[in-house]
Amino acid sequence: MTTDQSLVPPRSTRSASVVFGAGAGVGLLGGMIGLGCAEFRLPLLIGLFGFVALSAVILNKAMSLVVVVAALPARLGAVPAAELVARWPVALNLLAGSLVGAWVGASWAVRMRSTTLYKVLAALMLLMAAALVVTHITTVGTLALPLWAQVSCGVLAGFGIGAVAAIMGVAGGELLIPTIVLLFGQGIKTAGSLSLLISLPTMLVAFARYSRDGSFAVLGANLRFTATLAAGSIVGAMLGGLMLGVFPDLVLVPLLAVILLASAIKLTRHG
Repeated sequence: MTTDQSLVPPRSTRSASVVFGAGAGVGLLGGMIGLGCAEFRLPLLIGLFGFVALSAVILNKAMSLVVVVAALPARLGAVPAAELVARWPVALNLLAGSLVGAWVGASWAVRMRSTTLYKVLAALMLLMAAALVVTHITTVGTLALPLWAQVSCGVLAGFGIGAVAAIMGVAGGELLIPTIVLLFGQGIKTAGSLSLLISLPTMLVAFARYSRDGSFAVLGANLRFTATLAAGSIVGAMLGGLMLGVFPDLVLVPLLAVILLASAIKLTRHG
């Protein structure tokens, strides 16, 4: 291994109320526009709670997994199961790339030096900011591709999304949803539910790869912290969901994009 990440699992010393409140805050912001908020939680793990880059990614991945599992019943209730079953080729197409991408992305992350990983995370936050603006402010059309090109693009897109999700510790819905709409012509609601079904096995593969590395010990050393921050994220996301539409996307989305931009700048300086 060439990584310089510490093998001593760091522990958060923040009080449970601060941890829960931080999770609730980012969950609220994400919930108001229908996001899982993991991309906003990552800068908090590094900047506020003091975790090094790889430890923050692993903790973020654990919380993203909890949030996705918690969101599945509601999403599956919103879209009939029969409709999702009928779209299994879409999920299978993207999974063919995302599962491999998740393993490769996690392998890259554990081998990167801390300074390199901070810069990569900063660049990916800029990507998430761009995806946020494109998805919520512009109209995503559908590409009319022949079947062979659609399948090939689906595998390549899945690989990229799986790698990005593994490196950032996110579920990847911000990238999966526009991809499903763009490549396969699915509606936003169906795309949202499919993204969760694709994200779950993709995250499990990333977890399997991270578990082979000594840095995975940070999760065992911070189980209470992880559970508290994840609980805050879920509660905040639920409250944000109730406030969906209260603030227009034209106000919220640029604000959240600026937050990601500022976080990216801080990460490059941190590195």
